[in-house]
Amino acid sequence: MQKTSNVQELAGVAKQIRRHIVEMTGAAKSGHPGGSLSAVEIVTVLYWDVMNHDPANPKMADRDRFILSKGHAAPVLYAAMAECGYTPVETLTTLRQLGSIYQGHPDVRYIPSLEASTGSLGQGLSLALGIGCGLKLDGATSRVYVMLGDGEIQEGQIWEAAMFGAFHKVDNVCAIVDYNKIQLDGFVKDIMDLEPLADKWRAFGWHVIELDGHSIEAVQKAFAEAAATKGKPTVLLANTVKGKGVSFMENNPKFHGVPPTKEEVELALKELA
Repeated sequence: MQKTSNVQELAGVAKQIRRHIVEMTGAAKSGHPGGSLSAVEIVTVLYWDVMNHDPANPKMADRDRFILSKGHAAPVLYAAMAECGYTPVETLTTLRQLGSIYQGHPDVRYIPSLEASTGSLGQGLSLALGIGCGLKLDGATSRVYVMLGDGEIQEGQIWEAAMFGAFHKVDNVCAIVDYNKIQLDGFVKDIMDLEPLADKWRAFGWHVIELDGHSIEAVQKAFAEAAATKGKPTVLLANTVKGKGVSFMENNPKFHGVPPTKEEVELALKELA
């Protein structure tokens, strides 16, 4: 596929992905629009600018890997993969239907080009670090990227994995926390506050980059810094807005797992025109 580092072109891709997310969840009358919309710029920069990958050869040995640990945000991944050419764009609106390749969570049985089936929260970082260790043993130069939800990192397995990653110097792994500060039941700070989050990751031995997760330039710079960091894994703490790009969804806990109505889809698509 044609890669680009042009910010304007990447912004155009991001807008199209947001439109897909709204249309998919609206058609399904189910799904998780808020946390899909918050991750758009990060996923866009990864697939169109950063990662070495080839939709025509999805299992090429030297590919970079991406794991969506917060698997409920599958719409953003499906939209990106379809726009890249891995899967058909025209069937995106079959999201969550019986028999659709676009299941509610990423499933390699339906989309073999996925790196892993995900959605059981807390497991993706372990997966990524295992893959990263395997690549190092093989002498490969490929990198592994894994996106975590902020509510997800309240789970203990994340921190076991974080300790492992630093101890074994798995510097080909880059974790991204989609820090939109809202989880299923409300605001993260009211359920189990994560702060001081950067200090926690540093204490576990990770290189920490804090950034605006909606600034394409900041995301590009952060991934470049991560790739240049040797001897320890990197985590990007991407400050984002739940529901980004759709005014009535932004920072609204309702849209963690509630799809837009037909009327809301129309309103959202006008905003994203």
